[in-house]
Amino acid sequence: MTTGEASRRRFMGTGAALAAGIASTTGRPVRGAEPAESSSSSASKHLRLALVGAGGRGTGAINDSLTINDNISLVAVADLEGDKIGKICESLSKRHGDKVAVDSSKMHGGIDAYKRVLDDPEVDIVLFATPPGFRPRTVLDAVDAGKHVFAEKPTCVDPAGYRLCVTADEKAKANGTSIVTGTQYRRQENYVEAIKRIHDGAIGDIISATARYCSNGIWNKTRKEGMSDTEYQIYNWMHFIWLSGDQIAEQAVHNIDAINWIMGGPPESAYGSGGRFTRPEGSEMWDSMSIDYIYPGNRLVSFMCRQIPNSQSDNSNVIYGSKGICTIYGINRGAMIHDRDGNEVWSMEGDLGAAYKQEHKDLVDSVRAGKPIVEFKETADSSLTAVLGRLAAYTGKQVSWDFVANESKLDLFPENLDMQASLPEPSYAIPGKTKLI
Repeated sequence: MTTGEASRRRFMGTGAALAAGIASTTGRPVRGAEPAESSSSSASKHLRLALVGAGGRGTGAINDSLTINDNISLVAVADLEGDKIGKICESLSKRHGDKVAVDSSKMHGGIDAYKRVLDDPEVDIVLFATPPGFRPRTVLDAVDAGKHVFAEKPTCVDPAGYRLCVTADEKAKANGTSIVTGTQYRRQENYVEAIKRIHDGAIGDIISATARYCSNGIWNKTRKEGMSDTEYQIYNWMHFIWLSGDQIAEQAVHNIDAINWIMGGPPESAYGSGGRFTRPEGSEMWDSMSIDYIYPGNRLVSFMCRQIPNSQSDNSNVIYGSKGICTIYGINRGAMIHDRDGNEVWSMEGDLGAAYKQEHKDLVDSVRAGKPIVEFKETADSSLTAVLGRLAAYTGKQVSWDFVANESKLDLFPENLDMQASLPEPSYAIPGKTKLI
């Protein structure tokens, strides 16, 4: 299909091809493959949403859901900084009117605020956009409370968190509750179509791939006077590994997730390196990593992520096959397939904004149709693949999937989280000194 033909034949957001692409990654029925029966009372049921984590990504997520879904309302918000919730709700209300109906009694502040959301019988769906280190425990609590969930990526930052995610996934399937995750590329039309074509043999046998998420830096927040260690680290969470998982997990997991989707699952091992050149004092992050992942069938994926100011950016996945090459770019750049002679045989534009909204439509539709989407395990696998690469780079050792998934004892979350507590002095990994746990 040419670019023009692709433009004329763009998938509908809930079209069968898009749904089939998602279903093939989750192994479960996905809302969108067929419409819910309009005569069913559940098809038009009013659903009440709550947001946990009202930062930029959280407000973006709830805005997407309120924009694309009808007959829903935001009824509760929880955030560490409870005093900012009122202004956020006021801003959302200006955009979405009576879809925002958060009474002051349902504006919850503090480290345990999410628990009050989970105890609220009026809440049907909870959107989690807190720092990633909290994700496994809070989502598992939500599943235990019988809530449907939207969980931002990554879903874990260490092996202990991964195992909690697996448990949450199993319980959600048993409960009949949905968990949709913020891996929006799995709902972006050009990704779905490109990967379907790869799986259908358009480039022949997959031989190898490269994946890149190279950008120009990341935010950093200065410590405010009087902040405890815990308060500051959560405030500046990107720079602490127990909260963000480093760039490879927090940001570059999107590319890793796409590669796992293409390859049919996680890799067998990782070996890598990297370092830090431009991070601020006190940050635990590296600013570059290069990982060789080996996937089943002895297929090599060369992966790189970088956040260095004034360096050249690249967000792409290039898959090399025996008959051709598929390139899938991030954001809105689209995807294309070339044969081995370099001739373009197919291309399609990208629309990231539509994908951000589609994940929320799929969640709401699945709840109303009584056909829950549970994709937590898939995103946890991709998150742990990022952790696998990080551990290989941090320690300078080749690390196997079996080790991180089943043997590793690494648990980065503080044993007794206290907002006024001191935490160990921040430190960054040094290969050869940092131990593989």
